[in-house]
Amino acid sequence: MRISRNLWFPSALAAFAWAFVAASEAFAADPPIRAGAAVVDATPYLDEPIVGNFETPPATHLHDPIQVRALVLDDGTTRLAFAVVDSVGVSRDVFDAARKIVAEKTGIPEGNLLGSATHTHSATSGRSRNRLTPDEGGGGMSDYQTFLARRIADAVRLAAGNLAPAHVGWGTVDAPEHVFNRRWLLKPGKTVKNPLGGVDRAQMNPGRNPDRLEYAGPTDPQVAFLAVKTPDGRPIAVLANYSLHYVGGVPNGHLSADYFAVFARKLGERLGIDPLHNPPFVGILSNGTSGDVNNIDVQNPPAAPMAPYAKMALVADDLAKRVAETYAKVEFREGAKLAAASRELVLKVRKPTPEELEFAKAVLAKPTDAPRHHNLERNFAPRTIEHLDAPAEVTILLQAFRVGDLGIAAIPFEVFAEMGLEIKAKSPFKPTFTMELANGTYGYLPTPRHFEIGGYETWLGVNRVEPEAAPKITAVILDLFKGLNAAR
Repeated sequence: MRISRNLWFPSALAAFAWAFVAASEAFAADPPIRAGAAVVDATPYLDEPIVGNFETPPATHLHDPIQVRALVLDDGTTRLAFAVVDSVGVSRDVFDAARKIVAEKTGIPEGNLLGSATHTHSATSGRSRNRLTPDEGGGGMSDYQTFLARRIADAVRLAAGNLAPAHVGWGTVDAPEHVFNRRWLLKPGKTVKNPLGGVDRAQMNPGRNPDRLEYAGPTDPQVAFLAVKTPDGRPIAVLANYSLHYVGGVPNGHLSADYFAVFARKLGERLGIDPLHNPPFVGILSNGTSGDVNNIDVQNPPAAPMAPYAKMALVADDLAKRVAETYAKVEFREGAKLAAASRELVLKVRKPTPEELEFAKAVLAKPTDAPRHHNLERNFAPRTIEHLDAPAEVTILLQAFRVGDLGIAAIPFEVFAEMGLEIKAKSPFKPTFTMELANGTYGYLPTPRHFEIGGYETWLGVNRVEPEAAPKITAVILDLFKGLNAAR
């Protein structure tokens, strides 16, 4: 026994020493976190156009405020900032203007601010006036864009001012009931007309079309989230991500932040937050990869329309319930490594084919009451012709953030779900989520195979860049994640 004990003692001592060193190294690798969050109002004036559909009615009623929600994290050497805006889309020049203010006033590097739009379809646009260069400052910023840039900066500055010791954690939960791929493949040999003069083998929201066959792509049912709380347990903020276009059900002329804002409020209620606490809890729901995903179940349509705002409340409260239940199981930690990486990518801009150009000219030449090939042809004909004068290339900003083992990507398009799923599967960080419409808004981003079957999201005018853009962007995002992972 003495021999056994003598052998045990030095090995136990060594094990203790190893554990102590390992713990010390883990502590050194995971510096303590501070976090701060804030919400500011960015509601536009009444009578401004509401953007989200082909008709742009003036705002006549404010149902709920348009806001910017911000979260700032600090590990002592690196600060990361997130700003999520209630808008259908925000031009890069607006985010860039906000970045400059934030960098000057807080010292947060411009590349460490990730700004994105929720894609509510019931608010004033944050995009620039020039349709051909919506993210390059074409036409100058509107009064609302100038105001919005300041409000984004204000939200981040206030969040930075609220920095305090925090614990950080992350989690995921699935909510498949609310997401449906809105693109349908048609039966072999069946097509539908498009407004560019051709035909498609895929249709968006086909309704009761008897020729529909199957979904043209997947959905991403996951709600992923980043959570921060005070050391004594009070929630500071939750930054969540869900790949759902928007919910809608908003009356004509109403300004609303859609279900994104309802989620923020409902989550606070489900977490038992005192709404009068200062600083307040900030719930944030960012949009994931939802370019081809909506909330319409064409296979099981409702028996009767729901009342205005009812459906968004249902979806938002269900997501808030699931996130709150998962939040209670999150393993929070005192520290986490923060890092950011970004890269500019040049993409080719699409040009109309000779056939598309001739069709557009013919559409504009005939009387407005003449028979139409497609009901939207007069909407797309000017866009087709204008694209001849569009720049040959566009430069976009891509970002990747790391918060401990969590990865967050930022892409300035309406991204198809299958691309987001690929990034999640191949990312070295688990979990990983993508915030779309981040750092700009350049239209839809189908993966290459979708251009072969057509459909709304591939039409010139709502899609602006080369068909190979999606794999090029995916490669950059994964390379940025690789670099952040190597720095562990």
